[in-house]
Amino acid sequence: MTVHPFRNRAFRAAALPALAALGLALAAPMADAQTLRAVKHSALRVLDPIMTTAYMSRNHGYMIFDTLVAMDSGFNVQPQMASWEISDDKLTYRFTLRDGLVFHDGAPVTSTDVIASLKRWGERDGMGQKLMTFVADMQPDGDKVMVMTLKEPYGLVLDSLAKPSSNVPFIMPARIASTPSTEPIPEQIGSGPFRFVDAEFQPGVVAVYEKFEGYVPRSEPASWAAGGKVVNVDRVEWVVMPDDQTKLAALQSGEIDYWEDVPADLLPIVQATPDVETKILNELGFQTIFRPNHLYAPFDNKMVRQAAMMAINQKDVLDALVGNPDLYQTCAAMFVCGTPLETEVGGVEVRDGTGMEKARALLKESGYDGTPIVFMHPTDVSTLRTQPVVVAQALRDAGFTVDLQAMDWQTLVGRRASQEPPANGGWNAFITNWVGADVFNPITNNMVNGKGPQGGWFGWPTMDVAEKLRDDYARAGSPEEQKKIAADLQAFAYDEVMYVPLGQYNVTTAWSSKLEGVLDGPAPFFWNISKSE
Repeated sequence: MTVHPFRNRAFRAAALPALAALGLALAAPMADAQTLRAVKHSALRVLDPIMTTAYMSRNHGYMIFDTLVAMDSGFNVQPQMASWEISDDKLTYRFTLRDGLVFHDGAPVTSTDVIASLKRWGERDGMGQKLMTFVADMQPDGDKVMVMTLKEPYGLVLDSLAKPSSNVPFIMPARIASTPSTEPIPEQIGSGPFRFVDAEFQPGVVAVYEKFEGYVPRSEPASWAAGGKVVNVDRVEWVVMPDDQTKLAALQSGEIDYWEDVPADLLPIVQATPDVETKILNELGFQTIFRPNHLYAPFDNKMVRQAAMMAINQKDVLDALVGNPDLYQTCAAMFVCGTPLETEVGGVEVRDGTGMEKARALLKESGYDGTPIVFMHPTDVSTLRTQPVVVAQALRDAGFTVDLQAMDWQTLVGRRASQEPPANGGWNAFITNWVGADVFNPITNNMVNGKGPQGGWFGWPTMDVAEKLRDDYARAGSPEEQKKIAADLQAFAYDEVMYVPLGQYNVTTAWSSKLEGVLDGPAPFFWNISKSE
């Protein structure tokens, strides 16, 4: 963490009136209520963290829901809502809920709620889907015990249930978890450390959370998503501001306490602001990716997908996105550079930006007829608005016709779920970012899911070979075997262009020095934080 010696008072004075002029002056806190105000990377609109992998929905989920088990900063699975016992034959897992668990409406958390929640999660999440292929049954043994019986031993049961990022297996009341996984949940009732204040929610403007007085935290120290989720403030407000300069002014003035994703070009100013601290909280960083839609022309043609991939230069993308090479690295590894599964197989030309001539030749050979690429372009998220511009130009240079369509991120999140043709409101391509914890092995990485339109992730490649390799990985008996299978899967995924990694980068978070206890992790956590006045 760093504190620096001067404040840009002139900029602050000039920018603060813009807050009021834009109607963004923040509401005064309730009398005697201690409020933490944060600007997140995007607005919150979708409130169902199972129906979508969008990180704002995941972040919302962490505020109001809890998990059976959780992963700590050492990648160890720890008890959270429940402890567990495993039978000698590795086929039976007994999860026992701890005392004091209640939902925000006062109802106790029961094993029936757990089962309904895991079934719904297991329909949507890639790692959950794989787990459920090994599960023979889940049954309650009284109100506090859930028994999971497997068809065969599976070594990733606890890792799946401790999945720290999208989709997280949050536990909901059974009446809510019974909602079809293709439809949004109708209520925001969890058992987590915060309660959602529905009356104050303005989609795209502000989301408000209050401390849930009925939450009983664990006694262990907080570590990532594990340990004691002790809430030390009365309210947390996620506020939306229209541009980075306004966010900067608000942080400098104390109007906000926390800025999740400081753009690299403003980082020197933020770090030169007294009483502001900065840190990279997610040490695994982010992988930014290009995802083609395999259902419709022209990307239903493998050779066209290969041409698009070969046209891309990771360094060009990362220079535009981050600029500072200290905060990014080109990387061919689908399962993240710096992990045991790192390999460059299949991705060297994209990493090194040496594939343009091959791209042009492939596109010509493919018979591409000039069909426009409907390329969705989110303009309101600093970590997503530059990559589409760079990639679109690379595609044009290779010979593609590109229709770059501007929209806000939450509109994109809704539209990418459409399996309609591009001419009917669908799409051909988009870019998104994943935290390293979401992509660092073949089971967590949704982009190498080959289940197609029924069970696959947006883009929907149908790839039986990929699914067999993922099954093989799940059954692998040693790290060496896992590494070989992961390399084979990466080679296949690059050849089929299931997706295109565009490199890795880090995001810096900034917060007022009035805050203490800000946690590291793959998601922003708001428990453990205290605020001095």
